[in-house]
Amino acid sequence: MDYINLGKSGLRVPKYILGTIPFSGTNGFEAAGNVQENTANRMVDMSIDAGINMFDTANLYSKGNAEKVLGAAIRGKRDKVLISSKTGFPFDSHPNERGASRNNLMKSIDESLERLGTDYIDLYFVHLWDGQTPVEETVETMNDLIKAGKIRHWGVSNYSGWALAKTHTFAEQNGKIPPVTQQIYYTPEARESEYELLPAGTELGVSSMIWSPLGEGLLNGKIGRDKEAPEDTRQGGGWPEPWIYDQERLYTVIDALEEVAANHNATVPQIAYAWVRDRPNVGPIVIAARNEQQLEENIASYKIKLKRDEHDLIEAAARPAPFYPHWHRAMSGPDQASPSEQVYLDAYKKTMGIKK
Repeated sequence: MDYINLGKSGLRVPKYILGTIPFSGTNGFEAAGNVQENTANRMVDMSIDAGINMFDTANLYSKGNAEKVLGAAIRGKRDKVLISSKTGFPFDSHPNERGASRNNLMKSIDESLERLGTDYIDLYFVHLWDGQTPVEETVETMNDLIKAGKIRHWGVSNYSGWALAKTHTFAEQNGKIPPVTQQIYYTPEARESEYELLPAGTELGVSSMIWSPLGEGLLNGKIGRDKEAPEDTRQGGGWPEPWIYDQERLYTVIDALEEVAANHNATVPQIAYAWVRDRPNVGPIVIAARNEQQLEENIASYKIKLKRDEHDLIEAAARPAPFYPHWHRAMSGPDQASPSEQVYLDAYKKTMGIKK
């Protein structure tokens, strides 16, 4: 397993991180999985043996119970692992127990620390943009938590490009510690992050950590043109996300993944992981598994090396439309692009039939 620096920080993390959304499977998360303490303990050991020493969770997952299961699984191993968690989604109707306010961040971190059985979290995320709380309040609170030793680094998740830039810029210009990473949704089918978020992260020195590279179960290899999602999967179990705006486009991506998988005697999830892992501007990716067999398979995907034509086949299957200003820049000023966005403009030119 390779290790990379997270953003501009000195924190080195594995390229694969184990996500814990399948842990516990309670309080509305039943469709995501049912990993209990004994299995979680073995999965943590398997991950560590493979060089994956970072585990991602959130207070949202099973409404805190996933943190409890992870905490039990890392007991006695805390000095060997890195932990990330998140807060921001509302749990109930209480007006202050949500978002990125000082009130919620201070309360949430103490509750997460207790559930995890640790006195600090290596990486703490604002789980979604809070447009009702001043950026100054969020940045200053995260800095206070770092000074208090409750967290080591912080990040944001599910932000737009301008919200990320606003947050990072305020921190840097005011002598504060900025977020070191953003956690964003990016798959072979869901490519919207290429418009702004991926290049923005690179330009700002904010690592782009990818959540759910398999599209919340869409790319599990069990779904296709003539294959309905089984009931024992997230998509077959009534999971509401993600939104798919073009079903045929999804099937085209699955066709491409299946073709490449056959070349490598691999599975669709393995190829999806390998493709996302190698994309430009992508930092670590969060993998997940419902059981030990799935985890073993997903870890094995790290050894798969796709050929250039295989990368291109999957890329072309769901290339984002060159919406303005991207089509205009691809036509009028492609040579003025930043290195982080050049690859996307080159792809738009292919869509538009523009020769190099």
